[in-house]
Amino acid sequence: MFPLSVLDLVPVRQGGTVSEALAITARTAQAAEKAGYKRFWVAEHHGMDGIAGGATSVVLAHIGAATSTIRIGAGGIMLPNHNPYVIAEQFGTLAALFPGRVDLGLGRAAGADGRLANALRKDIVGAAEHFPQDVVELQARFAGHAVGGVSAPQAEGADVEMWVLGSSLFGAHLAATLGMPYAFASHFAPAMLNQAAQIYRERFQPGKFLDKPHFMAAINVVTADTDEEARYLGSSIDQSFVALRTGTPGRLPPPIRDYRDSLPGAARAMLEEVRSVSAIGTPARVRDEILAFQQRTQADELIVSGAIFDPDAQVRSLELAMSAVEATAQA
Repeated sequence: MFPLSVLDLVPVRQGGTVSEALAITARTAQAAEKAGYKRFWVAEHHGMDGIAGGATSVVLAHIGAATSTIRIGAGGIMLPNHNPYVIAEQFGTLAALFPGRVDLGLGRAAGADGRLANALRKDIVGAAEHFPQDVVELQARFAGHAVGGVSAPQAEGADVEMWVLGSSLFGAHLAATLGMPYAFASHFAPAMLNQAAQIYRERFQPGKFLDKPHFMAAINVVTADTDEEARYLGSSIDQSFVALRTGTPGRLPPPIRDYRDSLPGAARAMLEEVRSVSAIGTPARVRDEILAFQQRTQADELIVSGAIFDPDAQVRSLELAMSAVEATAQA
């Protein structure tokens, strides 16, 4: 069976706090580990009231301390926001704390406007142009090389599994050229999924990291006892997407029944497009849609995303999905 992993944005729920969000994420990671998921990734976002994962390496240390076997990682670190030397130190330290468990997914998109760039004291546009060189620098530091005559002792020889992330074709080209594993954000940007996967596989150059392509695709998953209940739980994510696209992002809202039906046509069409890579429904339906998606993409791994307002329902969604897929694989 292909591995399943979890992408968690550390959502802050309406009426909740950052502290509560971090505690919920740790419990979710524990449940994902128990259920058999391979990785638990956190994505870097800044300046967003509803996402508490901005200090990604700190959050990963929190998750790592709460778990024992599941791989933990960034999905991803937006490298233009950072100095590669500091990221090497941070993830080298994580690898020392949690040996054999640390992933570093790297993205080129800054995810920031001019105000945030100023707050970060970074020329983000200029830094994005150096993304390939920065990825190579990180590879060198983890391999034990002093770059520019300056070593990073925490990073030297660290067992960190590096990935290139993307939602366009740039990452596919870079991951193929560098011979690295590649993950595509199809859970919110599905338009270029097929083309990116094709480019990555066709242009892949074997090297010291991989001898053949290794491709991961993301899918939204919400599992419940009935299709109606799953759609109801998933409406929190729908509301968040609409709020983000209309410039009013906020904290994860409680679900609303028949939410999509209440939207105007343009908003509903937008939502159906960005959320088209989804498996929402009963365990049997989710199993069939996950398997169909993997068959279509021929992905080596899938990573599931799906913030649910009720933390217990989110854990149960992950458990039901994994149980359904595993049962089919065993059969």
